[in-house]
Amino acid sequence: MTGLPLTAMVPILVLFLLLAADAWVYADAKGRLKRGDRVAFSLGSLRVETPESWFLGCLILWAVFFPLYLTATARNPFR
Repeated sequence: MTGLPLTAMVPILVLFLLLAADAWVYADAKGRLKRGDRVAFSLGSLRVETPESWFLGCLILWAVFFPLYLTATARNPFR
């Protein structure tokens, strides 16, 4: 069998999926900003409101910022 073994391909695939999710967050936040629907989150002195800050947050702490982004963009059906 040639090529990388399956155990070496799994982390590469996970990394690719995380980077794709980060790119999606950036593109979605940028599109929303152009439409005037800014996605913002603040906690104390921490403010995340630009597409670049969402991308960087997801890149560094994906497990925290990706669900936070999904929550921040969720629509309330009772509005």
